Amino acid sequence: MTPDVKRWDKIVRISVLFVIGCMVTGCGPSKLPERLLTAEMAERWDGTNSPVDISQFTSIEDEAAEELAKHKRQLYLVGLTSLSDGAAEALGKHEGTLFLWGLTSLSDAQAEGLAKHKGELRLDGLTSLSDAQAEALAKHKGELRLNGLTSLSDKQAEGLAKHEGVLGLSGLTELSDYAAETLAKYRGEIYFDHDKLPPSASKVLKDAGRF
Repeated sequence: MTPDVKRWDKIVRISVLFVIGCMVTGCGPSKLPERLLTAEMAERWDGTNSPVDISQFTSIEDEAAEELAKHKRQLYLVGLTSLSDGAAEALGKHEGTLFLWGLTSLSDAQAEGLAKHKGELRLDGLTSLSDAQAEALAKHKGELRLNGLTSLSDKQAEGLAKHEGVLGLSGLTELSDYAAETLAKYRGEIYFDHDKLPPSASKVLKDAGRF
């Protein structure tokens, strides 16, 4: 991994921890424990100079997600800690960069919905995946960042290896040699932090030219 990529992923991880920490302690922009982004608010949002700051909300109406998905610009929904299956399906229609750092888990249906998104999808807050979710997210077209994951099963590695584009897995600390061999065959750019990986898995990846 290059120094610039390492630096960016470190910033991402710090940002994720800050967002989650604020939600727990009540500091910063997430002072209110529950804030619902409604369709009416989403209709008023028009980008960076909007009177509505969409990063402040912890949940979202399905209709609001549908409204935001119409915008072909960055959606900074880092405050969301929950998402309905319908909202995930709606956001899957978005084209652009979609930040969902506050989500720590997904349902299989939500993974299927978000996999339809086109562009950069940042799910750096996820701490775990099911085998079905890994298979679903592999269908995503574009850059997929899952830097909050600390481990992948062999089955999950097989699923994600089918993704095409850029794949970020810089948080992994547990990875079998078999999973490393599987990910080494990834068709595209894939990022790890070799300082965190088990030595044997790191060697497998480095031998395959995956730095």
